[in-house]
Amino acid sequence: MFKVELYGRVRRAVLVDGVSQRAVAREFGVSRKSVRKMVAFSVPPGYRRERPAKRPKLDAWVGVIDAMLDEDKTCPAKQRHTAKRVWERLREEHQFTGGYTIVKDYLRSSKLGSREMFVPLTHPAGEAQADFGEALAVIGGVECKAHYLAMDLPHSDDCFVIAFPAETTEAFLEGHVKAFAYFGGVPTRILYDNTKIAVAKILGGTERQRTRAFSELQSHYLFADKFGRPAKGNDKGKVEGLVGYARRNFMVPVPRFASWDAFNAHLEAACRKRRERKLRGHTETIGERFERDRAAFLSLPAAPYEACEKVSARVSSLALVRYRGNDYSVPTRHGHLQVLVRGYVHEVTIACGSEVIAKHPRSYEREDVVYDPLHYLALLEQKTRALDQAAPLQGWQLPSCYLQLRRLLEARLKHGGREYVQVLRLLETFKLDELTHAIEDALKHLLLCRIDRRPPRLDMENYPHLPPAQVRTTQAADYMTLLAVPANTGAPA
Repeated sequence: MFKVELYGRVRRAVLVDGVSQRAVAREFGVSRKSVRKMVAFSVPPGYRRERPAKRPKLDAWVGVIDAMLDEDKTCPAKQRHTAKRVWERLREEHQFTGGYTIVKDYLRSSKLGSREMFVPLTHPAGEAQADFGEALAVIGGVECKAHYLAMDLPHSDDCFVIAFPAETTEAFLEGHVKAFAYFGGVPTRILYDNTKIAVAKILGGTERQRTRAFSELQSHYLFADKFGRPAKGNDKGKVEGLVGYARRNFMVPVPRFASWDAFNAHLEAACRKRRERKLRGHTETIGERFERDRAAFLSLPAAPYEACEKVSARVSSLALVRYRGNDYSVPTRHGHLQVLVRGYVHEVTIACGSEVIAKHPRSYEREDVVYDPLHYLALLEQKTRALDQAAPLQGWQLPSCYLQLRRLLEARLKHGGREYVQVLRLLETFKLDELTHAIEDALKHLLLCRIDRRPPRLDMENYPHLPPAQVRTTQAADYMTLLAVPANTGAPA
């Protein structure tokens, strides 16, 4: 194809200078047919095929190829025909004599013709889309996978992103609670994919059987829901784009934070800063357009939803309750009872009836056991021989004065181990630092008494808050009253 510069020179020679086309063709070294085309067109018109090209070597096998492509639609994406495999099968099974290139060109044109087209959409104010994404993060010095919930408002392009250690029901619920608080209202309708956290069963078409947790969330905030078609991410293209945008812009370089709270504070600050942007095709900033979303929102309820998963469980003989594959301790007096476990993102609480009997930090390890040593002290008071091998006490970091106290008690008392456990049980009522100060004061007093070679004695002047004890000096004559015979008792003479 000739360049446009040659077109200009040839056209000027013929149309302006009056040179004949024969002479111009000879001068520029092109055919007279090309000169006529250059005179007719000011720029190269490009290659134009008058009618579809014939494929005499392939046309007889087009039906066979199309059948292979139709069969591929029901196969996994990684086990579908390549152009090379189609060509090999045509040669082996159908005695095809043509080349590989003509088969490859036909498959390329077929795929282009079958690619899905989309309709541009408008989005009313007040609606939202939500989805989870994944990214690498370092939290507290530990490299882990962060699962972040992204909620997008398609009308204004405002967004909210919050990260969790795992994509769980309680993370899904808490993400919504925090998003609604961030937006200052509740979207009128939220579009989701068919996540098992929200959808218990797909009933066909647009009908879904919702999970209990999602139904409770929806009943509390009163938003409408909508679910996309299975395996059709473009149904919620806005939030799909937000998931990638948040990963590229909010989490590069790999985020490193001391805690999940610090990480989420960073993400919220990034979302707020994004409100200052003015996107292509808009004359207003995201924050200015968000005001229309805010005006269309539903009002927040008086109290936020309790974002947790509720599971009924039974306490084992080891005073442990299993939740999500991990065991959490409860006081031993609740052994073998039925309890209610509330699993939050960062905490697990266990209740028996209306009483909360245990609280633990949430563990995301596998087959982990989370103990509270205080839960086992009442039982250890009875079974003191298990004191040294008690698993709940292993790794319990107590100040050195506790070990010193135990040695003194066990050396001086027959049941010193039990006395030591009784001291530890004071932690059920008092704080660790309060009990530690008391033990240190007592040990100091005993040490000073040994140095001064005097018996230890409690000085009541150091404890003015205690009521004074009034003890009268006993006289020997007072014991004579025990020998007196009461009158009129009816005893025989």
